Amino acid sequence: MVLTEFDFPFDPSLIADRPVEPRDQARLLVVPRTTGPLSHRRVMDLPALLNFGDLLVVNDTKVLPARLMGCKRPSGGRLELVFVRALGEGLWEVLFKGNAKRGQVIEFGKEATATVVERTAERTTVKLDSSMPAREIFEKLGQMPLPPYIKRAPRPEDRHWYQTVFAREVGAIAAPTAGLHFTERLLRALRQRGVELATVTLHVGPATFRPVMTERIEDHPMGLERIEVSAEAAAT
Repeated sequence: MVLTEFDFPFDPSLIADRPVEPRDQARLLVVPRTTGPLSHRRVMDLPALLNFGDLLVVNDTKVLPARLMGCKRPSGGRLELVFVRALGEGLWEVLFKGNAKRGQVIEFGKEATATVVERTAERTTVKLDSSMPAREIFEKLGQMPLPPYIKRAPRPEDRHWYQTVFAREVGAIAAPTAGLHFTERLLRALRQRGVELATVTLHVGPATFRPVMTERIEDHPMGLERIEVSAEAAAT
């Protein structure tokens, strides 16, 4: 398959920058595999679309507010870092927006600094220094790493908006988007319908932000993501 096969006209004003309320009122496109035309429904209609004994698999990954805005020392130039993965001994793989060479020190207020130890086309590694644990730094200073197609400024509400109702295990840098439309009310209705639920943990990684640059879809390099499937989920 070639990339141009997926081109289509699109109105950017249709991109939602906040969830609809209630979330299960989001629009749902139903695509029958064998019968009938496409139909436009609401996510809240899922109990009527699924049958007794069907299995719904949900992802309980939780997004860490690991997007930090820092200043270069001593120039004061602004930089944006998204902390992707802990490598041990204070080292972190990060997504980097801005210019900084190896050895550059970045300040995050008075709470923490990061020093660039590796900067290549493939990845950037920094050493995070603080008296606080990394998780506390992110919770205190961090913003949610919203997708690049959301153009507005970050808001405090994003910490709630950009999580699913089944988010439990911290480790993602992006939410499993389809899961954002579920509510506790909808989950209860699905269980009452006899739909089984199984939970897995798939930590969405930085590859989700990487655009497809190859002409052939098959040549696009996919990044690795960590997944955990319990014996209970596998047996469901």
